Amino acid sequence: MNDPEPETSAGPGPASGRSGDAPDRAGFPRVTSFRTRTGVLKPSRQDAWDRLWATFGRDAGAGPIDVDGWFERTAPTVVEIGCGMGTSTAEMALAEPGVNVIAIDVYKPGLAKLLQLIEENNIANIRIVRGDAVTILEEMIAPASLAGVRVFFPDPWPKKRHHKRRLLKPEMFRLIATRLQPHGVLHVATDHAEYAEFIEESGNSEPMLGSVTWPWPMSSVRPETKFEGRAARVGSAITDLAWGRITE
Repeated sequence: MNDPEPETSAGPGPASGRSGDAPDRAGFPRVTSFRTRTGVLKPSRQDAWDRLWATFGRDAGAGPIDVDGWFERTAPTVVEIGCGMGTSTAEMALAEPGVNVIAIDVYKPGLAKLLQLIEENNIANIRIVRGDAVTILEEMIAPASLAGVRVFFPDPWPKKRHHKRRLLKPEMFRLIATRLQPHGVLHVATDHAEYAEFIEESGNSEPMLGSVTWPWPMSSVRPETKFEGRAARVGSAITDLAWGRITE
């Protein structure tokens, strides 16, 4: 995720699951992977939210997204789960104006900051959905519609008793795979060594995904965030992983 600002909640984490372990109707178990995120908007960000949210944002549960209609064009679409403060999201979108980017997170101050970046940089190819990524993928994103999915620095939930809250596990890989087009790409980055092993094992176990042996539909280049820079300075290795949708 992008680098978060100080807040009153327990810390960063991408929007991913609801409380409880019971599977939903599609068979994807729901567990809480994100931490509750609170924060008061600065006046400038509240102003951006009030003016821009109706155009660039919507909340989970608002119904299926007509991507072509929302972006007013047809283009490869990439979902970023856990966009944080939006700095790398904005940078990647500017570098790839031909790609539609749907950014997902639960943290309103971060999303308001991304709205500011959209306005300040005249970015036309970002839209935002606030809420649970599992709900958004299931209810708002059509199957086999995405060129790519990005999940950068999800919360590792390092304590063993919290591993069930991790976003990237076999059930989530299956859900993401169903939303990717054939030859769509899932790109993951983490600075947590044990979680990297867990992610790699989980991704490799999904039969709809395999090694990417074709040109990526979006850039594989990630801008370095402050979060990533801090991890590097304390000696945490950064692991990038990628899979492609190999089945129809």
